[in-house]
Amino acid sequence: MSTKLPADPHTTAATRDGRRRFLKTTAALGGASIMSLVAPGVRQAAWAQGSDAPEKKEVRIGFIALTDCASVVMAAVNKFDEKYGIKIIPTKEASWASVRDKLVNGELDAAHVLYGLVYGVHMGTGSARKDMAILMTLNTNGQAITLSKKLADKGAVDGASVAKLIATEKREYTFAQTFPTGTHAMWLYYWLAAHDINPMKDVKIITVPPPQMVANMRIGNMDGYCVGEPWGHRAIADGIGITGITTQDIWKDHPEKVLGCTDEFTKKYPNTCRAMTAAIIDAGRWIDSSLSNRMKMAEVVSNTAYVNTSVDVINQRILGRYQNGLGKTWDDPNHMKFYNDGAVNFPYLSDGMWFLTQHRRWGLLKQDPDYLAVAKQINRIDIYKQAATAAKANVPKDPMRTSKFMDGVVWDGKNPAQYAGGFKIKVA
Repeated sequence: MSTKLPADPHTTAATRDGRRRFLKTTAALGGASIMSLVAPGVRQAAWAQGSDAPEKKEVRIGFIALTDCASVVMAAVNKFDEKYGIKIIPTKEASWASVRDKLVNGELDAAHVLYGLVYGVHMGTGSARKDMAILMTLNTNGQAITLSKKLADKGAVDGASVAKLIATEKREYTFAQTFPTGTHAMWLYYWLAAHDINPMKDVKIITVPPPQMVANMRIGNMDGYCVGEPWGHRAIADGIGITGITTQDIWKDHPEKVLGCTDEFTKKYPNTCRAMTAAIIDAGRWIDSSLSNRMKMAEVVSNTAYVNTSVDVINQRILGRYQNGLGKTWDDPNHMKFYNDGAVNFPYLSDGMWFLTQHRRWGLLKQDPDYLAVAKQINRIDIYKQAATAAKANVPKDPMRTSKFMDGVVWDGKNPAQYAGGFKIKVA
């Protein structure tokens, strides 16, 4: 028995032609592209029914014991991931080198990771080379350069006084960062150079995993270090260091950690990438939505499974309450942010390009790359926009932004090669 319905007598030939064209177009576009044209509410319902469902239901996301792993952790703990059909498994790692290696070999699906590490792996700077992707920025601000009490006792409490001490009291001065191409290395180098200290010649630079910074300073292995919280505040709480400068005072609203993965993963699991990005956007928005949520977050991430430190060491600076270890206290509105009305999470092309300029400046890259082309390849704005639509998050209109640094130099991404070569202190 035929179930074919009779033609609608009110349907015109033009309408039938239009339908045929639509069917041909949708077949050419494919499911994922079609879904990008659908209203957000309809699209989310479709995801729930499986038409755009995540290909991989469980995702292992690596993290380091730092406060800014919070949105990844809270996406799992508060089950924002379930809303998008996935299960996030936060996986604690010992060092950034471990995160790099496990991303490259596939042991991790994605990671809370240093912005510059992703670019370094993509460019083959170091021991690994693989095409990489950044799905979103996890946080802005919230790192610090810590100086030892030994330096502070000699009057070296900021960049200018550190430079004066190095010039007058000759010895080997040691400063630590967390990974050679990473954010902390770039903040440290920029700060030192802004005070006429060449980080490649005038001091010794070592690499130390973030959770080991305080212990190394305690036994006298370093004069200063740059790392994420809570390890800046922990040095103050333990009475072994002081805050020389916060990184937001080097670059206000700078990008910090990102959600990174391999380019191969985005090709194999595009729906999964969208889902985990959307879940983490939701988690960041939850953290930033109230002081009480920030306090709850601090209680969770202080746990031994995550950062493994006292909640009191975490909860002050994530509320913007700072002290420098010398009696000065202040409220900083530019403290660590995880969402900030959508401004935090967008993977600006100019941000990625900036890290390339610094890698070039310090000789990690031997020649100028095509800065914009590389950033467009790594920073997956397409995936981010789709995830932001699902999460109903605001998206900036321009993929470039202008930033002013502590030395008054403005970065806008317009002439990266000139910018990289324009610094007085650099590797030739």
